[in-house]
Amino acid sequence: MPIYEYHCDPCDHTFETLIRSASDAARCPRCGGVEVAKVLSVPAAAQTGRPRADLPICADPAPSFGCGRPQCAGGSCAGLD
Repeated sequence: MPIYEYHCDPCDHTFETLIRSASDAARCPRCGGVEVAKVLSVPAAAQTGRPRADLPICADPAPSFGCGRPQCAGGSCAGLD
């Protein structure tokens, strides 16, 4: 179930709410109004479990591309070969 961010125009309040179905209407928790607009926000993702062991970890990153190895100069890590 997605959580959406809304902005209430009448009271100038921004809030998040859970929308369970298409028939649910977002209401402002401050004023109770329904004159709200959906706000574009960055989606959040939770990382669960262990990190993937097959992805290389570059311990000493270079300021340009890759991890500093000559093989990584093209932008792809040499550990993925």
